[in-house]
Amino acid sequence: MRIEVESQGEILIIESETSLSINKILSKLEIAPSTVLAVYDGTILPHTSIIESDIRLELVIVSSGG
Repeated sequence: MRIEVESQGEILIIESETSLSINKILSKLEIAPSTVLAVYDGTILPHTSIIESDIRLELVIVSSGG
């Protein structure tokens, strides 16, 4: 399957023959899960979601401050 991840204007691609959690996808891309939200078709997906087919995700950077 082909997973496209849009992050900060770039398209990152992961090819996998097995299902992957969003946490695993982020790990492969060396992106800390606590820094982003994964969005598909306007819906925020939990990082525990399992991706089983071709998909395009958007990563939204989470910022915090006081």
